[in-house]
Amino acid sequence: MTKADIVAKISEKLGMEKGDVQATVETFMEEVKSSLESGDNVYLRGFGSFVVKTRAEKTGRNISKNTTIKIPAHNIPAFKPARVFVDGVKTNVEVRE
Repeated sequence: MTKADIVAKISEKLGMEKGDVQATVETFMEEVKSSLESGDNVYLRGFGSFVVKTRAEKTGRNISKNTTIKIPAHNIPAFKPARVFVDGVKTNVEVRE
């Protein structure tokens, strides 16, 4: 599902103009991004949490030059789904092989 698909579904369900829904979805995503960039987590009860995770410094390899490199500690955005969300996917989605 793409952002356009989400906008179309919301527009259809609520009877709103696609342009209004598009602006709302874009604003929501910008707010989540802005919050994470400023170090604040976003909690959406029943859906999940957008959080900032810290990765520790580690040693890696540059295989083309056969050298060891240090990868510095850094932060990354992550999503942690709510338990009810996880349980819904577990029970409703068929296992793919």
